[in-house]
Amino acid sequence: MAKYKRVLLKLSGEALAGPNRFGFDEATCRETALQVKQLVDAGVEVGVVTGGGNFWRGRSSENIDRTKADQIGMLATVMNCIYVSEIFRSVGIPAAVLTPFACGSMTEPFSKDTVRQYFEKRTVVFFAGGTGHPYFSTDTAAVLRAVEIEADVILSGKSIDGVYDSDPAVNPAAKRFDEISMDEVINRRLGVIDLAAAVLCLENHMPMMIFGLKEENSIVNTVNGVTKGTLVTA
Repeated sequence: MAKYKRVLLKLSGEALAGPNRFGFDEATCRETALQVKQLVDAGVEVGVVTGGGNFWRGRSSENIDRTKADQIGMLATVMNCIYVSEIFRSVGIPAAVLTPFACGSMTEPFSKDTVRQYFEKRTVVFFAGGTGHPYFSTDTAAVLRAVEIEADVILSGKSIDGVYDSDPAVNPAAKRFDEISMDEVINRRLGVIDLAAAVLCLENHMPMMIFGLKEENSIVNTVNGVTKGTLVTA
């Protein structure tokens, strides 16, 4: 029995790239889709936000205006959502891509009513384009959409398997937390999510599970309450 009824799945761009570190790794995306199919078949409603780091991170040049750089990042998430949603469809999951700005016929405008209608049809909804505004990360977009759709939890699938007291890539003795509060994440500057997203979680009491996407059956296990990841309480 799934622990949650409605979840917001946040997939980092780096995780989608798998071992390639750039672009898409189809095997990783297909494995993600097959796990989400198990959730949908079990009656769990799933929304998805992707990062764009597999294509674009911040400003590649000081000559690029911050607003324009962020717009490029938003478009990177649109590409990711269109691609991953097609992988989802290939394994038998109906999927829709919604954006906070017009993308011709490629996506649909975001609205809570539209999301509700799709969930009723057991369709996975991809939230592309971030918040639609510069200076906000996809972490903030994930929390915002989770709050708007009244998700039970944010499931954050990353290339790292949880929250550590220091960077495990630098410190082999870094300790992973099984559970930690969002207040402590902020006070210790652990860099789990950006400050705006963290505050939005706190204000709306939105918990977050952070786990390693590459771990076997990680999404299903996390939803079922069996995970090696970190629960961030709010």
